[in-house]
Amino acid sequence: MKIDDSIFAVKLYEMEEQYGKLQCRIRACEQGGREKIRSALKRAEDEYKENTMLLEEKVRSCRSPAVKSLSTAQLDYRKRTEGLMGSELSRDVHSEASSPGEDRQEAELLYAEFAMDFATLSVQQALIAALSALEHRGGAEESAGNRQDTEERKAIII
Repeated sequence: MKIDDSIFAVKLYEMEEQYGKLQCRIRACEQGGREKIRSALKRAEDEYKENTMLLEEKVRSCRSPAVKSLSTAQLDYRKRTEGLMGSELSRDVHSEASSPGEDRQEAELLYAEFAMDFATLSVQQALIAALSALEHRGGAEESAGNRQDTEERKAIII
């Protein structure tokens, strides 16, 4: 099976597209000025909000309990991390030698690093989930093929 025919082809394309955006935007912003950073941040936040609204709509309208549970877990993660960024992280990184602005900056850098680590972990989890699904799918196809072979052999004997 070619990757283009894969059941995961669309998801792989989406991941590749998001990674490309991440890479390009970060590199461009590291070399650009504040206005370029603000513009890229606004676009990214708008995309994130749109994606969140689509996820919320999926939770409301989904008929599959499994899809609803997984979508709800994604929304819960988003809400929890947004809450942490609200004030908790700044408070947690505070030291006597730092100002509130420095605390906020440190919290943002810490969260950015964590988010990238989490993305890496998510890719690893996606790989394991995809390979596991493919293995079980292949095993089911093999079992079905073995049953058919057995039935064919029985038909020949009879």
